Amino acid sequence: MTVSTASLPEKPAGAGARPFVAIEDVHKSYRLGDTTIHAIRGVTLALHPGEFTALVGPSGSGKSTLLNLAGALDTPDQGRVVIDGHDVAALDDNRRSRLRNARIGFVFQSFNLVPVLNVLENVELPLLAGDAGRPAARRERVMQALSDVGLADYARHLPDRLSGGQRQRVAIARALVTEPLLIIADEPTANLDSGTTHRIIDLLLDLNARRGATFLFSTHDEKLMSRVTRILRLVDGVLA
Repeated sequence: MTVSTASLPEKPAGAGARPFVAIEDVHKSYRLGDTTIHAIRGVTLALHPGEFTALVGPSGSGKSTLLNLAGALDTPDQGRVVIDGHDVAALDDNRRSRLRNARIGFVFQSFNLVPVLNVLENVELPLLAGDAGRPAARRERVMQALSDVGLADYARHLPDRLSGGQRQRVAIARALVTEPLLIIADEPTANLDSGTTHRIIDLLLDLNARRGATFLFSTHDEKLMSRVTRILRLVDGVLA
């Protein structure tokens, strides 16, 4: 299936000066049985192009919910989330999906690789949902993404033949292959040993510098927090 961004709204004039993500007085609640969980309570946040930002806070503070809102995986109960000039709540499901596929890459804590697909095929998956041209062009982009994370020689390996750090690098390559302007990462170093963690942090910083993408990730990792340019602390759904 070919998906393009043709039906997305046009970007406003003078877009370069505005935040890439603007979260404006956002509230988000969930029902858990008879209980209402107020996950996000009136958060306002701006992420500008090229920022490398860590979101920290205790478990249950709302970090994952805020990442889902910033990545257009969810919509707020109140307030607005504007991504690259597009009000997320004003888009229907199809256009929201196109926005995510064209503008946003996701790196998950559990990697979320398809075990029966090799490394190349896992990284290629986002391109199959987009307008990536002919197979040869897709494979060229995949191999460039794998080269960027140092895994070009592992293209034909299955995930179960890789270490945890290598699988995380595959997940990062998959997030990068569509050349997104925003990378959302949920605890990207949580399952890695100390040495691998430092290599992943170096990789993320290098990609941030070379590609100019905006990074927002949640973490409890002090090593990662010490390397970022901005730290946001979330407590009980409120930015402290």
